[in-house]
Amino acid sequence: SHGLGFQASYTFSKSIDDTSAVIGGFISGYSGAVSQTAPQDPFNARADRGPSSFDVRSSLSFNIFQDLHADRLAWLRPLGRTATAGWQVMGIGTFMSGLPFTVYSGVQQTGVGANGTDRPDQTDVPDLSTSRAVREDYFGRGADNASFFHIPSNPGHFGSLGRNTFRGPAFRDLDIALIKDTPLGTRAGREMASLQFRAEFFNLLNTVNFGLPSNIVLGPGFGEITRTASNSRQIQFSLKLIY
Repeated sequence: SHGLGFQASYTFSKSIDDTSAVIGGFISGYSGAVSQTAPQDPFNARADRGPSSFDVRSSLSFNIFQDLHADRLAWLRPLGRTATAGWQVMGIGTFMSGLPFTVYSGVQQTGVGANGTDRPDQTDVPDLSTSRAVREDYFGRGADNASFFHIPSNPGHFGSLGRNTFRGPAFRDLDIALIKDTPLGTRAGREMASLQFRAEFFNLLNTVNFGLPSNIVLGPGFGEITRTASNSRQIQFSLKLIY
């Protein structure tokens, strides 16, 4: 209507399995969390039943398009139709809940499963909040994050912590493009070519989207986020000849 068009979609979903293959061993390319595909106990695959490593519970996306009709504004008419016509703005927004991840012990305590798949017992409930002043400390205790867990010392004892029981930070992104199409002439009543100018702003609000934290209790920087899940604000300008 009047040059305005938009679409929006929301998805609520849940994916459950007992293993999820992740390329490169990481949960996305922006994560410090390792994802193992082998079970903790090969004789009890049900103990690994949980959310898939790619499970996104809520996802909202939208796009919007608006013809600016700048040539209809009286105060811009002195500039001429060539300069004022053909302006459009487009936007794409994505908002998703966080991905799940598993906490591993970092030591082969049972001698049963594959190396690195053993999980600890959870002894306390961390506040997984990114509203703190130091948001990259996801568990909230810094160097003492391991105190939320206990690694069983009895040989053959499996930790009680489930697979993919924690979720990382949410993801938010807004991209905007300003576009100008300028006709370059006509022949027999048909447009011969046009020149398109584009000014594109990726992550317009410069939102810091955090990746997943390091998830090995005995590993370096456990519970701390060392990577972001998206780039900082990026701006690019381009010209395209369409014929």
